[in-house]
Amino acid sequence: MSRHNEFAHSTLAIIGAGRVARGLGGRLREAGWRIGAVSARGLPSARAAVRSIGAGIPCAGSTRRVLDAPVILLAVPDDALASVAARLAESAGEDLRRKVVLHTSGALSSKVLEPLARLGAWTGVIHPMQSFGARTRPRLEGVLFGIEGHPRALRVIRKMVRALGGQAARIEPARKVEYHCAGTFAAAHVLTSVEAGVRLLVAAGVKRREATKALLRLARQVLDNQELLGPRAAWTGPLSRRDLATIRLHGEALGRFPAEFRQAYAAMTRLAARLLAPDPELLLEQLESSLAWDSAPVSRPDNREVASGIAE
Repeated sequence: MSRHNEFAHSTLAIIGAGRVARGLGGRLREAGWRIGAVSARGLPSARAAVRSIGAGIPCAGSTRRVLDAPVILLAVPDDALASVAARLAESAGEDLRRKVVLHTSGALSSKVLEPLARLGAWTGVIHPMQSFGARTRPRLEGVLFGIEGHPRALRVIRKMVRALGGQAARIEPARKVEYHCAGTFAAAHVLTSVEAGVRLLVAAGVKRREATKALLRLARQVLDNQELLGPRAAWTGPLSRRDLATIRLHGEALGRFPAEFRQAYAAMTRLAARLLAPDPELLLEQLESSLAWDSAPVSRPDNREVASGIAE
C-alpha cells in the first residue's frame, strides 16, 4: 500500500449527533483523528455535537460535505441506518468509491450498508461494548469492540480501535444479534435486576438512596468475584445453597408486587440453574415444586410505592 493510502484515513466525517456520535467522536479526536463534517438533521444538533466532540464542521441534512473525509461514520439509531445509507447513496453516488463507511450498531451487520458498497465504498462496523452517558465521555481503554466488514474497512477499524486502546473482536455478520444480546444481558438486564431489588428494599422501609448504595455494592462484589474466581465460585444466593424453601418464600412475597417481579425471578432462577449448577437437569427438576407459584394466576396489585419507587 502506498504511503498516501496508508495514512489517508485520518480525517473522519460523522453522521449523527447523539451520545455515540459525541462520545466516540470525542475520543477519536483525542486519539489524533481529525474531525471533518458533523451532520445532523438540524443545525442546532450538529453544532451541539461539534461542541461536545471538540472539533468538526456542523452541517444539517444530507450534505455532501461528508465526502471531504476518506472515512465516514454513521452513528445513528439502528432503525434509521437503512434510510440514512440510502440517502447517502443517492446524494453521493460514485463519489463514494474507495471511501470507508462505518456504522456503530451492535445488532446490525455491514449488510445494511449494501447500497453504499454497490457504489464502491468499503463498508464495516465498529461497535464498542460500552454504554454512553449524556454528560460524560466514556473511557474506552480495554473496551471490547465488535468489528466486521470489508478487508479495507477492517484495516481502518483496527487502526481506530488501537488508537482508542480498545480490544477488537471480529464478529461474524450472522452472529451479530447474539453479540448484541450479550451486552443487553450484562447491561440493561443487570440494571433492571438492581432496580427491582431497590424497589423491594424501599417497600421494606429502606430509603431509596441507601437501598441503591447497598445493592450496587453487593452487585459489584459479585462481579468482582466472578472476574477473580469464575462464575460458579462467585455464585451466591439461596439457589446456590439448594435452599429451595427460601425460594418458595420469595415467590410468596413477590405476590404483593406487579406480576413481572415474580415472572422475572422465576425465569432468572431457572436460568441460573441451567448455567451455574453442576447438575442443571436435576436442579431444574427439584426447582419446579418451589416455583409452583410461577404458574398460578397472579393479580396486579395497586402498589403505588413500587410504581413510584424511582423517585427520591
